[in-house]
Amino acid sequence: MQIESHSEFRYHMRSRSALALEKRYVQSLFDAIANRYDFLNHLLSGGVDVYWRRRAAERLRGGAMNDVLDVATGTGDFGFAAIRIGARRVVGVDIAEAMLERGREKIERRKLADRITLTTGEAEKLPFADTSFDAAIVAFGARNFEHLDLGIAEMHRVLRDGGKIIVLEFSKPRLFPFKQVYLFYFRFVLPLIGRYVSGHAEAYTYLPETVMQFPEGERFLQILRDAGFKAVAEDRLTFGIATIYTGMK
Repeated sequence: MQIESHSEFRYHMRSRSALALEKRYVQSLFDAIANRYDFLNHLLSGGVDVYWRRRAAERLRGGAMNDVLDVATGTGDFGFAAIRIGARRVVGVDIAEAMLERGREKIERRKLADRITLTTGEAEKLPFADTSFDAAIVAFGARNFEHLDLGIAEMHRVLRDGGKIIVLEFSKPRLFPFKQVYLFYFRFVLPLIGRYVSGHAEAYTYLPETVMQFPEGERFLQILRDAGFKAVAEDRLTFGIATIYTGMK
């Protein structure tokens, strides 16, 4: 079965077979662009994505950082940011094996194999025991969860008491005229550049679709509360292009 329009596919009532198909679709997208993923992240954001991850990782300070789980880790950049500010050990999980392979290459180059481990895993069914981690983090991956509420609940499950969740995700600017300029870039310019550089026709159309659909702001804070997190908060960055969400178990 071929998916003709992912936006139509993603947001209607889905059977179990459809859910499995969607996961394969997302996995195939990220596997296809793995070799250009880091370059395009920096290019399309003007390098600001590095700053966003560092700002988000700083939220780990003040709490235990012995064991950090990085969900939807991709090529591992958020995990590297966590190590940089003092995390002892990071375990990253992702469904896209080609992305993980790129991440492992970066780990070897940086000689961090004793501190960062990357493994295949699904956000909605994390392969870890209860209370295994001091912190659970995810950068630009929560919008790709098949079931957002279940993925967040799983992150809550594997956290120890007093553990912290940090979610860095795209959001939509609210102020005129930056909002209008940004949305034009995001919907029309970004997909063209992404398609040209990556050679993949759908991946960078999928990105703005998921950002437009993501329940940002108070809606996402309520999802964190419903999962059992307390002291939830948000911090909008760069005129609201990205937002850091935090909570405590």
